[in-house]
Amino acid sequence: MEEERKDTLREQPEQAEQPETEKEEANSGMILGMCIGLAVGAAIGAVTKNLGLWMPIGMCMGMCVGMAFDSSKKNGKKDDGDADPQA
Repeated sequence: MEEERKDTLREQPEQAEQPETEKEEANSGMILGMCIGLAVGAAIGAVTKNLGLWMPIGMCMGMCVGMAFDSSKKNGKKDDGDADPQA
């Protein structure tokens, strides 16, 4: 019985490394934004005694902030708000 179990453990293939796209998703700003938004929403919900409303609101707001952070990070350029730069 022990030998059969050892054989099955040896036959399992090793897990391959994550592709680059999954590594980028793991470092996503949206995840961080959701966590921070959830914490802020829970804090506001605890103060107002309405957790059921503020936790999802905080998470959605955190997702929006995280997505905005990711999009500016991927573009690689900083927008100073001046649509028509002067030389």
